[in-house]
Amino acid sequence: MTTPPAAHRFRFTVQYDGAGFFGWQLQPDRRTVQGELERVLSRLFDAPTRVIGSGRTDRGVHARGQVAAVDGPAKWEATTLERAMNALLPPDVRVIETALAPSRFHPRYGAVARTYQYRVGTAAESQSPFEAPWCWALGKEPDLRLLRTAARELLGDNSFLAFAKAGQEERGDRCIVEHADWSQWSDLGLEFHITANRFLHHMVRYLVGTQIAIGLGERDPADLRGLLASAPELRTSPPAPPQGLFLLSVSYS
Repeated sequence: MTTPPAAHRFRFTVQYDGAGFFGWQLQPDRRTVQGELERVLSRLFDAPTRVIGSGRTDRGVHARGQVAAVDGPAKWEATTLERAMNALLPPDVRVIETALAPSRFHPRYGAVARTYQYRVGTAAESQSPFEAPWCWALGKEPDLRLLRTAARELLGDNSFLAFAKAGQEERGDRCIVEHADWSQWSDLGLEFHITANRFLHHMVRYLVGTQIAIGLGERDPADLRGLLASAPELRTSPPAPPQGLFLLSVSYS
């Protein structure tokens, strides 16, 4: 019996423009980020290869700092693998950092926090073809003071069931939000940043959609606290569109 060649676990950070993908996760007959990475790595390793991601991003959502891992032959060095992957990947996906990782490293289960950014275009320039694909070109000016007050309601350990398109029965609906705030985005509009230990399906988009409605005076600011308390008479506002959302980073202990 021959001994199989030793393998390394590689950890890498991926950036992608989500417009051309049906999200991160593999789907039959759909173009996904995971699928593109596995196609390239299977070719480089000359064997079927599975990539593990830190989490899923939905169709149309972008990433500046998605983290993934793969097991590959020990003959590969991290820097060489990164160059080879980028030579074969399509232009809307790029690996920006690759390193060896411990064999026990798991991008999803080892993550302690994730940070998302959402951009809302309030100026007319945000509707430019050079800006609109990466923001919600709202064209209106919400009250930043109201938005920042609403964001503070999200801090701490809360149930975000009202802001989830689908629940996660095995993990519940509680998330611990470490940071949430709004700020100016250049002269084009506003940015929302949020960091939490975990996120539910479509959670950030529902949070943004509801906060923007508050900032525009379309709903009572007290609604946010009621939604966090799962008040039965309240519903979230429609979710913000996916193209304004970016996975910025994933943190590990």
